[in-house]
Amino acid sequence: MSWEREPLLQKARLFFERAFAESREDPAFGLWSSLALELLARAALASISPTLLAEPDNEHRYLLHALGRGSERTQRKSIATVQAFGLCRKLYPAFTEEDFQTAMALANRRNDELHSGAAAFVEYLPNQWLTGFYRACRSLAEAMGESLASVLGEEEAAAGELALQAGREGVRQKVQATIAAHRKVFETKSNEHREAAAKQAKELGDQLASQRHHRVACPACTCIGTVQGTVFGKEHVTHVDGEIIVRQAVSPTSFHCPACDLRLESYSELDAAGIGGHYMRTTTYSPEEYYGLADPDSIIAEFLENQREYDNE
Repeated sequence: MSWEREPLLQKARLFFERAFAESREDPAFGLWSSLALELLARAALASISPTLLAEPDNEHRYLLHALGRGSERTQRKSIATVQAFGLCRKLYPAFTEEDFQTAMALANRRNDELHSGAAAFVEYLPNQWLTGFYRACRSLAEAMGESLASVLGEEEAAAGELALQAGREGVRQKVQATIAAHRKVFETKSNEHREAAAKQAKELGDQLASQRHHRVACPACTCIGTVQGTVFGKEHVTHVDGEIIVRQAVSPTSFHCPACDLRLESYSELDAAGIGGHYMRTTTYSPEEYYGLADPDSIIAEFLENQREYDNE
């Protein structure tokens, strides 16, 4: 078993080629595509370190294999599919939550196809997943310094880019129409109503900012709305005046404006609305909170309270 980048990438290319040799209507197309996508994800992880592919265990038996130090008596054991895609989600900002969901949907169908009597890819047609599949492939390819063409081949990459462009344009048109509709409704309200809604939105935005929401101007009514997202990458930790400040990048996944009730529910929709850029989340901790230490003042206060209760008995 090899956990190195190049053998995994070469095998992914071989499986992609096998998939594209099938008719799009053939269930084998979905099956081979799902297998190739998982191999591509594992290659992306291996491009950081093959150790990421070793199943964790207390004795590090599988990790030692990844380091070339494993025992011949111990079989290698890889992390599960969901762990592989989950790690790509955490390590590569370009591999979005949408990409993760697409990859897992294909993996689950693949499992149904291989481990049950269900005709999984007969029921799950390419028009339901192919555009997302191309997007996930491109995200993983670019994460390891490759391109869609170098992974899928020139002809299939061209078809993929056309599908992605059409998908982006479709999302853009849908989002812009939604924004325009909410703007129109908001503008029909009286000045007093709009001012009150803007004030309430600002107050709510200030409140939610302390609950890890990110404040942005609503693209429909310009009032304060909030974005939520998924953190990725490593924490940036600094110590300032006895406090610990943690900054971490966030990939946005949803938006809501309480003033006009505009809602956007995916990274692609936020990106089409112009509010999809990654942002930094800043959290301030005391040393006790960050390191999980006991607060000495609270311990003393608890001791004195218990002592008073004891003295009163």
